[in-house]
Order: sequence, then structure tokens, then C-alpha cells
Amino acid sequence: MRQFVCPACSAANRTPDGKDPLAAKCGRCGAPLFTGRPVDVDARGLSVHRASTRGAAVLVDVWAPWCGPCRAMAPNFAAAAGLLEPDVRLLKLNSEAEPQAAAALGVSGIPALLLLRDDQVIARTAGLLSSPQIVAWTRQALDPAPRRA
Repeated sequence: MRQFVCPACSAANRTPDGKDPLAAKCGRCGAPLFTGRPVDVDARGLSVHRASTRGAAVLVDVWAPWCGPCRAMAPNFAAAAGLLEPDVRLLKLNSEAEPQAAAALGVSGIPALLLLRDDQVIARTAGLLSSPQIVAWTRQALDPAPRRA
């Protein structure tokens, strides 16, 4: 059983194994749990997604409106959502509006991507990436195969 947060109302929703999570709707508000687009979050929303997502990873794009590379990466990150859902929930956190949340994640430069599983950061990178690079980086970080030194 996996659990996802509704992008519309922030309710936690469980999706049974064997059922397509892409077709799932929120039990509270009826909105689709997946839209093929990243979810904009504030500090509270980030906290809810971190605490309530189970059986999937969370990929956070920390950005700011004044950041040129952040604006350039936005469509790439959006395209990656359609390729990574439902195994990965993609979130966008505006570091200018939420500096304390960005600092709590240890972000020192933007754009920054942080990949979380079970509320723990398992990988991070910074800088402008293309959609294929975002997808490849995420899948590689989630790959359970042992790494060679």
C-alpha cells in the first residue's frame, strides 16, 4: 500500500497495491492525486508531503523567481513530472517565500533538487538540468543496485 498527499487539499490518501495510482482520486475532495505537473508547496505543504508520502519518493525543486537558471529549469522539471509519477512526487518550493524551509533542507545554491525517501534526503544536486537529466539523475539515485567505488 502506498500513500500520497492530495495536491488540492493536502489530505493523505492510500492507494492499494494492484490499482493504478495514476487513476486515483482524493477520498476527501475528489481531485486526482496525480496531474502530471509538479505541486507548488509552502513550508507547511512540504512538511505534509514529507511526513505523509509512503512507498514513493519526493523530489523537491528549490527555486526563486529572480533566478534565471531556476526559471529556465521550470519547464524541464514540469516535463519530468509526467515521466516520474507515481513513483516520485515532484514539489516546487520557492526559497524566496520560504527561506527557513530552504535553509532547513541545507540548500545553499539554487536551483537545487533534493530527493527524499521516507522523509530522508537521499540525494541532492544543484544547477540547471534538462528534463532527461532530471529523470536520469532521479532514477539513478533511486536504483537499489550497489554502487561501485
